[in-house]
Amino acid sequence: MVTAAQTLLSRLDDLVPRHLELYEDLHRHPELSHQEHRTAGIVADRLRELGYEVTDGIGGTGVVGVLDNGDGPTVLARADMDALPVREESGLPYASTATGTDAEGDEVPLMHACGHDMHVACLLASAQLLAEDRGGWAGTFIALFQPAEEIGIGATSMVDDGLAQAIPIPDVALGQHVMGLPHDTVASRPGPAMSAADSARVTVHGRGTHGSMPHSGVDAVLLASSIVVRLQGIVARELAPDQFGVVTVGSIRAGSKSNVIPGEATLLLNLRSYDDATRSQLREAVERIVRAECEASGSPRPPEITWTDPFPLTDNSPEVHARVSAAFTEHFGDRAIAMDRSTGSEDFSDIPRALGAPYLYWVWGGFDPETWHRAAEEGTLHSTIPGNHASTFVPVAEPTLRTGTSTMTVALMTYLAKGV
Repeated sequence: MVTAAQTLLSRLDDLVPRHLELYEDLHRHPELSHQEHRTAGIVADRLRELGYEVTDGIGGTGVVGVLDNGDGPTVLARADMDALPVREESGLPYASTATGTDAEGDEVPLMHACGHDMHVACLLASAQLLAEDRGGWAGTFIALFQPAEEIGIGATSMVDDGLAQAIPIPDVALGQHVMGLPHDTVASRPGPAMSAADSARVTVHGRGTHGSMPHSGVDAVLLASSIVVRLQGIVARELAPDQFGVVTVGSIRAGSKSNVIPGEATLLLNLRSYDDATRSQLREAVERIVRAECEASGSPRPPEITWTDPFPLTDNSPEVHARVSAAFTEHFGDRAIAMDRSTGSEDFSDIPRALGAPYLYWVWGGFDPETWHRAAEEGTLHSTIPGNHASTFVPVAEPTLRTGTSTMTVALMTYLAKGV
C-alpha cells in the first residue's frame, strides 16, 4: 500500500537539483548567530513563492511560514540557520571562504560546520512538497527557521518576541539534525535524548606580586588550579553512580610573564546533565566550590560567576516517538534505528515547551555508509568520520538531502495525512 508520504516523496527527484543548488549556496555563505540576514531572506522569499503566510524578523532573524490546508492537526517543524566561527578545510568546490565579525568585534572565519545549511534545505524541500500537492493531507503546517541555535538563545528569542501570537499553536513539534551516521540511516529515541548544558565564566581574584615574593600576594594561578582539581570531585564523589553529569573546564587564562604572579584568573566551564535535578546540583556545587576555594586562598574579593549559553534538556515525548518511529520503520526498514543518548545539546525544545506541544527530535546520517561501517569494524570511526563542529564536517550532499527531506516528510505526514 502506497502511503501519503510516499506519494509526496515520489516527486522528490524533481526537487532535488534545485535544493542541492540552494544547499551549496547556503554552505558558501554561512552567517553567525543572529546575523542570518541573507539566509532568512532566501527562506522567506521561497516560502512566499510557495504560498505560505510568512512572518519574518521574529527573534531578530527568525522566519515562520504557515500553510493552512483545511481542518486537521497543526504541526510545526523547525530548522536552525546559523553557522560557526570555524575555518573550513573540506576542500570541496563549494567550501566556505567567508569571514564575519563576532560579538566581540573580531573578524573570524565562517563555516556551516554543524549542518544547519542542510537542515534549511531539507525543510524547504518538505515545505515545497506539501505546498504543491495538498490532496493527500489536511491541517496546518508551520515551517519554522530559527536563528542562533549555536549559542543556545535562538529559540527563546523567538518565543520572547511573540512567536505564540504569530502562529497557530501546534499540536506537535518536530525537529531533526544531521550527524556522523550513514546517510541512509535515521535514529530516534523516547525520553531524554540530548543533554541539558550550561556554561559559566568564573573570574577569581588574588593579589599580584613578584615571583620571588609569593608570600606577599595571593596566587590566582594556584587558586584557579585548586578549583579545577576540586571540580573533578563533583561527578566522581557527589553524583550517584547511576546519575549522568559532565563538568569540563575548557579554558584557564591568567598571567603574562614567568616571574609575575597574577592577581586574576578566568576559567570557562561547561556542564552537561540529563535531568533538571542533576543540572541544579551541578550548578550549586560549582558555585560552592569556587567560593570555598577563594575563601581558603584568602582571596581579597569574592569571585564573579556568570552563567551563559543555557541549553535545555531534549526530552522526547514517548507518544510522539512511538507514532513517528513506527512510520520511520515502515518507510526505511532496518535503516530506522534506535538513537544513542547524546551528550550534545540543542535549544529546539524551548519552542514546543513554551507552546505547550509534545515533540520529537531525531537525527539522520550524512556520510558514506560503506566508509562508516568499515571504520566502525576497524575501530577508527572517530578518526574517519568528522564530528559536528569539525573543520571537515560536511555531509555528502546527495543523498543526505534526499534522506533528510524524506525523514521530515514522513514524520509530518504521520500527523497530516488524511485518514490518520
